[in-house]
Amino acid sequence: LSVISINRPPGSVAFMRMIWPRGSGHESVPFANAVRVDAVPFGTTCKSAPRSGTPSRVFDLLDTFFLLALDSCLTAAECWHATSHLSSLHWLFCKLFNNSLIPFGMGSVRIDSLSGRFMVIHSDGGIGKGPDSEYAPGNEAQTNPSVFSLIVKEGILQSQQDIDEQVVKDWAIRVFESKKPITTPESGNDYGTTPFECQPAHGHHLILVASPDRNDTLSTISPEQWSHILVVVQDRLRWLYTKKGVSYVAVYADHDGTLCADDQMYPHLNMVSFRMLPPMIEKEIESHRKSQERRGECPLCLIIEDGTHESRRVLQTENFVAYCPWSPSYPFEFFIAPKKHAVSFTRMSQKEMEDLGLMLRATLGGLGVIHDGVSYSIAFHLSAERKSSRQIHWHIEVYPMTKKWSGMERGYGIHLNDVSPEDAACQLASACRKELGNMVGIG
Repeated sequence: LSVISINRPPGSVAFMRMIWPRGSGHESVPFANAVRVDAVPFGTTCKSAPRSGTPSRVFDLLDTFFLLALDSCLTAAECWHATSHLSSLHWLFCKLFNNSLIPFGMGSVRIDSLSGRFMVIHSDGGIGKGPDSEYAPGNEAQTNPSVFSLIVKEGILQSQQDIDEQVVKDWAIRVFESKKPITTPESGNDYGTTPFECQPAHGHHLILVASPDRNDTLSTISPEQWSHILVVVQDRLRWLYTKKGVSYVAVYADHDGTLCADDQMYPHLNMVSFRMLPPMIEKEIESHRKSQERRGECPLCLIIEDGTHESRRVLQTENFVAYCPWSPSYPFEFFIAPKKHAVSFTRMSQKEMEDLGLMLRATLGGLGVIHDGVSYSIAFHLSAERKSSRQIHWHIEVYPMTKKWSGMERGYGIHLNDVSPEDAACQLASACRKELGNMVGIG
């Protein structure tokens, strides 16, 4: 028998499973007896509940939960020894779907049968904050080993990675697997059906530390550093799409403007792969399909080409344009998109990445000038690289948390903004042009 991850930290789940082969004579042993009888199975069918009053397909095993290893068995003493290591878990429930035990909670993506909303139970635990952050240079041993570290020497980019206990030093950008992942390669392979639909949260969750300087924020990182970040994102996207079962990679970042400088989170991006397409991307794919059928052109290209779009234009460079959307979810929300139709982020040239780095620095910097201390999120809306028939014009969306949502936004999806996108674009354009001018030496 191999015991899997018994000594995990409190709050995590150690899963083991034992399944007896059909015809072995053990298939009908009740679950309640599985920890009392020597060398009996975990129970692929359950004819009784472990406690009176508990539904026959939901189990609460004395404040612990465990499954036994595949095709193996445990003695009674081994069973109780295993549960003693899990005593820190107050209670866990599991539900039986088609004779497969699926944990309620972490490790799965739940899909709401009414709205189609996706949900993953996840706790970030405040990772990455403060001067002693594990993301800081010198604290590399506190994170998982780097899978990619970018070194910049005399203008030349070099990639390295941690090997055993040899940690890469003097990095400009560092990438590693999250210690509290949203998706993980170790998730199960069980599925739930409507009305309690769920899928395994299977994938990879990479943390990309964007700067070794603890005083940097996403708004103050230099254009050159932003271009380096984009190079690494491009590289890791290619790597993630080589992994089995990856349908989509979400790339996003958050900035908490409410924190003081000493408590500020290290600037970093998240790259999370999924087996399925996120709902927002599905909607954009459908929008692109309908626009192609009706107008023969993608909706984002139509927006960029439309003359009325100029009233909502924030900034433009040689290859990119920033603008406030026609119907934003927040005041001062803006998008950054390639001027020409582009579906693949991984095919962007070095010159284009330098241009995009300049655009990101100017627009995020301009936003910070207008709203000092504002919190915001950044989401890269990219095509699914493996699905050639379901492409979108990729772009980056920035959501400043300039107002709290009411019940109208949360309950009905109707957004109430006190600043029109045209007025917001006018204010942003002035601030962003000044930021751009300062960077290129014409301010």
